[in-house]
Amino acid sequence: MGHLASNMAPLAALAGGAVIGLAATGLMLLLGQIAGISGMITGLLTPVAAEWPWRGSFIAGLLSGGLVWALIDPSVFGHIPRPLPLVAVAGLIVGYGVSTGGGCTSGHGVCGISRLSRRSIAATCTFMAFGIATATLWRVLVGAVR
Repeated sequence: MGHLASNMAPLAALAGGAVIGLAATGLMLLLGQIAGISGMITGLLTPVAAEWPWRGSFIAGLLSGGLVWALIDPSVFGHIPRPLPLVAVAGLIVGYGVSTGGGCTSGHGVCGISRLSRRSIAATCTFMAFGIATATLWRVLVGAVR
């Protein structure tokens, strides 16, 4: 097993997945909204007055959760092994994919699949396949992440 496998924390991952599921379920049950992060951020950038409070609260909760975790254990996020300009370009590519795919991993992968949406199942399979192919190609051409 490589470096990444040695850092796996299955109980933490299980707890995180459960919290994501509860948050997505609560948002759907209480407000009838899908917990797609790209859609929430888009809604904040082009605000609708009645929707801004729940969108802002959800995003603030995501950010504050990460901030609290970083304060508790600063090493949790680790070192970014790539130059920030490369990370920024990767973010733009992901943003383009989100806009052309009609949503992100949280919208399609968590909420869409749980609603048995064929479109979300196809989107999730597509971005997982391309993610695996890209990571494999990167390892072959550049080498393992250190």
